[in-house]
Amino acid sequence: MKSLKYALLGGLAVLPAAAQADELNLICSADVVICEKLVSEFEGSHPDTDVNMVRLSSGEAYAKIRAEARNPQTDLWWGGTGDPHLQAGQDGLSAQYKSPMLEKLQDWARGQAEVSDHHTVGVYSGALGWGYNTEIFKEKGIDAPKCWADLLDPALKGEIQVADPNSSGTAYTTLATLVQLMGEDEAFDFLKKMHANVSQYTKSGSAPVKAAARGETGLGIVFQHDAVAQAVSGFPVAVVAPCEGTGYEIGSMSLIEGAQNEDAAKAFYDWVLTAEVQSLMPEAGSFQIPSNASATPPKEAPDLSTIKLIDYDFAEYGSADRRKALLARWDEEVGSLPLQ
Repeated sequence: MKSLKYALLGGLAVLPAAAQADELNLICSADVVICEKLVSEFEGSHPDTDVNMVRLSSGEAYAKIRAEARNPQTDLWWGGTGDPHLQAGQDGLSAQYKSPMLEKLQDWARGQAEVSDHHTVGVYSGALGWGYNTEIFKEKGIDAPKCWADLLDPALKGEIQVADPNSSGTAYTTLATLVQLMGEDEAFDFLKKMHANVSQYTKSGSAPVKAAARGETGLGIVFQHDAVAQAVSGFPVAVVAPCEGTGYEIGSMSLIEGAQNEDAAKAFYDWVLTAEVQSLMPEAGSFQIPSNASATPPKEAPDLSTIKLIDYDFAEYGSADRRKALLARWDEEVGSLPLQ
């Protein structure tokens, strides 16, 4: 608690009103450990600001911000896949902001800002893939899947978990990736066939590989860095980059239109784009590629140069109309199917 100073007035000790701390209302769409690390570091370096943080998946965050549009309760949204951030920008839910840190960022991070007309910016990147439990696969005699096509193997019945794309940016990236790889009708045919092997559609994008790490399922479709985090923690998880190619995320950050604490939000925005802060992320189990070009990438992070990445169209698949149409089709053709 901040100390109070006394002033003398007319020979009497007078206690002036305590200075009220600034507030920052933050939505964080990364793993909760990363979120808590950022809050702790920011409050330590900005002692006059109290951060109120809530952890929500990307889809949940977008829904909350949209619901509050007439009376914003959120100041800043950090992390999560870029597609819903882009949609929030198109919908007028986020504000334009050009950080003085922009010139320090990687090309792909600045590109995210430019395609959104500076309604969002890239904060990290990572490729899509999956992690599987090597002990379960060995025990059950299942061949390790190397390609998307391998996920249709009947031996994987009940062994796959993936998130719901309505709540999870990871799962929406999976959906958009398959559409771009295969074509829309072919992708939905694939997802309906894979459904026979799915035991659960989770709310959180990283939950499937955490379940695989604990031995609750065989395989989780996730961003590869989330699988790496489980392997680094000592779990028997192997990481796979699909042979046909895969999509990737640009984790993003958006200042909310009408933010009540705009100055505090901009202070956090600029601070979290610095190399010093981004280089701390591995301490919280974050193995994404940082957006600041001078930040030190985690040595365990998947090397994007060795992964067959598709030319992911962030503008199209982050657009409100395209995203809504794909989610509606997923609900009708995949999400409505009974789990085996």
